Amino acid sequence: MNQIGLASGVLPEFDAATVVRSAHAAGFDSAGLWVDAAEWTPTHTAETRRALADTGISVIDVEVLWLRDEASVDDHRRILDIGMELGAANALCVSSDEDAAKTTDWLGQLCRHVEGNSLRVNLEFGWFSKVVDLASARSIVKAVAHPSAAILIDPIHVDRSQSPIGDIAKLDRSLISYAQFCDARAERPDVHDFDAVLVDAVDLREQMGEGALDLDAMYRALPKDIPLSIELRSEALRNTYPDDPVARAKAVADVTRKWLEARQ
Repeated sequence: MNQIGLASGVLPEFDAATVVRSAHAAGFDSAGLWVDAAEWTPTHTAETRRALADTGISVIDVEVLWLRDEASVDDHRRILDIGMELGAANALCVSSDEDAAKTTDWLGQLCRHVEGNSLRVNLEFGWFSKVVDLASARSIVKAVAHPSAAILIDPIHVDRSQSPIGDIAKLDRSLISYAQFCDARAERPDVHDFDAVLVDAVDLREQMGEGALDLDAMYRALPKDIPLSIELRSEALRNTYPDDPVARAKAVADVTRKWLEARQ
């Protein structure tokens, strides 16, 4: 069965070390870490490293490297350095630049920065960014032509961008190092309403099997046994478990394991 990781977005108000310890207590195999280059300190690294050593949990990804006007490539390199120091398998990247050539150059710089390390640099697509769909992401990653470059599949963004599920299966398997997973309601937000798109992705995701996405088809289109980061950002979950990160994480892990077990 696929290894599953607790995405940082499930516990957005908790620090990285708490996310790691909660992931372990809830039964996840790995954890995703939110790394803010402006706020992350050596103390964060030491505490997170200690949590990883105590639990045996691995780091499925660090996020987010976001190409936008106020962003610094130096900050992005620092996030990658922190990820490599903590043994992260992946880094999550997003571009808000309308110039695909600029995004391609930026992604290439990041990939060259991690040469010699096993960390993969994953470009996420969706209507919240300027890489709006799977075809756009594939074009950019193909142009980068670097073995560290990968495409991040997230079911809600596949559905909202109306990217054909069959196109996932057609991707070169080397372009997918992990995937995010969750369910979502059938109603799609207006793609021209950025706030509605953001609320849909940050607050309205649903447990696997409890929404309306064709998750079975998306799951079958992915490489077999690929690691899954369970990206279940949910206002309902945050309200149900406001102060207990382990209980919130366990609620996600239990439903996810049950859903996956039914498909083995």
